[in-house]
Amino acid sequence: MDNQISLAHEYELKPLIYLIGMVLLVILVALILSTKDTRRDHSVPTKTASHPFPVLSLEAKAVYVYDIRAGKVLFARNEDKRLPLASLTKIMSAVVAEESLPESLAVKVDAEALREDGDSELLRDERWNFKNLLNFSLVTSSNDGIKAVALAFGAASDFVSAMNEKASKLGLKNTYFWNETGLDESDVKGGAYGSARDFTRLMSYAWESYPEIFSGTREQVATFTSLDNKIHTAKNTNDIVGDIPGLLASKTGYTSTAGGNLSIIFDPELGYPIAITVLGSSEEGRFRDMEKLVSASIQYLSGK
Repeated sequence: MDNQISLAHEYELKPLIYLIGMVLLVILVALILSTKDTRRDHSVPTKTASHPFPVLSLEAKAVYVYDIRAGKVLFARNEDKRLPLASLTKIMSAVVAEESLPESLAVKVDAEALREDGDSELLRDERWNFKNLLNFSLVTSSNDGIKAVALAFGAASDFVSAMNEKASKLGLKNTYFWNETGLDESDVKGGAYGSARDFTRLMSYAWESYPEIFSGTREQVATFTSLDNKIHTAKNTNDIVGDIPGLLASKTGYTSTAGGNLSIIFDPELGYPIAITVLGSSEEGRFRDMEKLVSASIQYLSGK
């Protein structure tokens, strides 16, 4: 009798034991698959893991790389650090001139303008269409030319005030101008200060608003004719202008206080303009830095 009861009880427990075994098996399989998925997620390279920028060795103190179309920062290093701008300043000078002076204005290069440091072979009392003079001045980084444009505005101090007002309107919080050329004010004080982020925003604004002033900055050598029919051959201060695919705009800057600066906009793929700013590199290092950043930008876009 006891044996019959034991067998019956055992028979009743078998389905329950089987069910528990199946549940445990399902849980075990789920855990194994979950572990494999987790390992797989870590082993598959993502865009972040393969991002080409962080591994770059650069001389620059600050860098900013911006995808204009996507509104996306591709790479940044010390992007809000305030540094001397040197001749990058001339981009803001060009913007203020474009927004303040009549398109047909003739600018005379007077003796005061020619007293600026550097010689871009402008002639005393030579007359220029101000747009052509702006373009020439951006290609050659002419201090004389930018000074002449500032004087056409009125007092040079008023022109610089307008530059600072424009910086404020654009939200460039780390940017301030002491003069219109970017020449050092002293051995320890730059002529203008800004951050890599601020200047990239300014460069993008200038290119989108007034692309024509950058036409010469895309060329290794450009030719200009003044209103007095004097022909000027302008050599670009950007030594790597011919090595940047789809270059749309560029501007160099260098002083002993600032070191080497360079800002460009290029379009390696149709419709994908990239803006890059390098601040605080060396005179030659800015070009090496930019070449690395251009290459990394192209690599990044090819993986999109």
